Amino acid sequence: MFLSHEQYANIGRLFPEIVLCAFGLLIMAIDPFVGPARQRFLGWLGFAGSLAGLAAVWVPAHHQGMAYSYLISADAFSVFLHVVIIAAASLAILGSIDYLEQEGIQRGEYYALVLFAAAGMGILAGANELVTAFIGLEISSISSYILAGFRRRSLFSNEAAMKYFLLGSFATAFFLYGIAMTYGATGTTRIDQVQAFLSSLQSAGNSLPALAILGIGLMFVGLGFKVVAAPFQIYAPDVYEGAPTPVTALLASGPKVATFAVMVRIFYVAFGPAGGTWFWMIWISAVLTMFVGNLAALVQTNVKRMLAYSSIAHAGYILVAFAAMNEFGVTAILFYLAAYVLMKVGAFLVLAHLGQQDEQHLSIRDYAGLGQRQPVLAVCFSLFLLSLLGLPATAGFLGKFFAFQAALYAHSSPAYGEAIVWLVVIAAINSVIGSYYYLRVIVAMYFWDPSAEYTPSRVAPALSVALALAAAGTLYLGLFPSRVLALAKAAAESLPLH
Repeated sequence: MFLSHEQYANIGRLFPEIVLCAFGLLIMAIDPFVGPARQRFLGWLGFAGSLAGLAAVWVPAHHQGMAYSYLISADAFSVFLHVVIIAAASLAILGSIDYLEQEGIQRGEYYALVLFAAAGMGILAGANELVTAFIGLEISSISSYILAGFRRRSLFSNEAAMKYFLLGSFATAFFLYGIAMTYGATGTTRIDQVQAFLSSLQSAGNSLPALAILGIGLMFVGLGFKVVAAPFQIYAPDVYEGAPTPVTALLASGPKVATFAVMVRIFYVAFGPAGGTWFWMIWISAVLTMFVGNLAALVQTNVKRMLAYSSIAHAGYILVAFAAMNEFGVTAILFYLAAYVLMKVGAFLVLAHLGQQDEQHLSIRDYAGLGQRQPVLAVCFSLFLLSLLGLPATAGFLGKFFAFQAALYAHSSPAYGEAIVWLVVIAAINSVIGSYYYLRVIVAMYFWDPSAEYTPSRVAPALSVALALAAAGTLYLGLFPSRVLALAKAAAESLPLH
């Protein structure tokens, strides 16, 4: 039986997810037949699957449109985010191969779960319908809950998985209730139709229904949990610290990218006509997120936990661009997410190596003198930290620059102009605060005497490749941003903004 043209188109527009899931199932199928000594092969197969998924993005990129009765949107916005998400999964898999060997937990299902999580994030990024977004969120979340507890013999890992599961379930329930309220107010869960309904109310001079306001508030609670925005960030430090470090690299990047993607579709597209309703919600959350993340990171001596709080702070910087409520704001968000993935995944993968077996060496003092012992690794770690700080010539600097510029570009708004300017001022102050804890680690690596109790092992080839790719990407976006910025701009223009 031959498929119709429409069915072929549907498959093509979902092709990256199909490829990722196919490789995940293949790994699960052959895992029982691979002996313990050859489990590393499954890691390389998982990496090959992520590269195949990355290549598969070419199909929806050249056959854009709506799939499965307008449930999935294969547009330039979705394509851009697919590349970023799958790149994060690829780097996480590369950084996991030797880590799992070291911890004695080399299992094929680990790599399958990473691929399944990436597929769920891809669905979330391309969702044009709220229930479809919920399904993508759940596919990603369930895989992430298991990955967080993959170090089964570690109490910290078990605690991380339990906290992530319980609090994540509550957050998902809020998101689902928000969908229900939105449906009750508009009679639809399709993002484009919600926009049309609210626009018609606005044109007629009617106010926004109370159910719709409640719906957007509840959905923000659920999505704010995933992007670790305050006041919903409480779980993140414990989960990020307890999870296996390569998993932390994935959790701190992929879900944040996918969730911000669906937030743009919900807030900018579906609730675009109601921007005045959600602006202050984003503004307050951005301020809280930046201060909570940066001030808490100041007092951390555990570098992994410090980077967890840093992830919270960076969610606040992205929310600054989000508050711009214009096309340039979407462009800045996309560029920032691409830069953030490279520098954050790179930083956590360095920790995956330096922590050694059972992740015993995560204190700042353990990294004293690293610049003498492993100068190349120290240079890579310094690059990622300086990019997170926002040093010029790095991806992080331009990410913040475009985010703040997008916000200031919107300051001419008579209703929110002064508030936007203050938001950028607060963000700049927080960037200065953040410089202290990033520079403290760099000072320890280069100016403290080496620790006599700890000598890190040699960097494995797979991890070397992952770090080289992340470092090269961080420098490329910092020095030659025009190409990626143009793609981000095209992605923003593909959205039907209000």
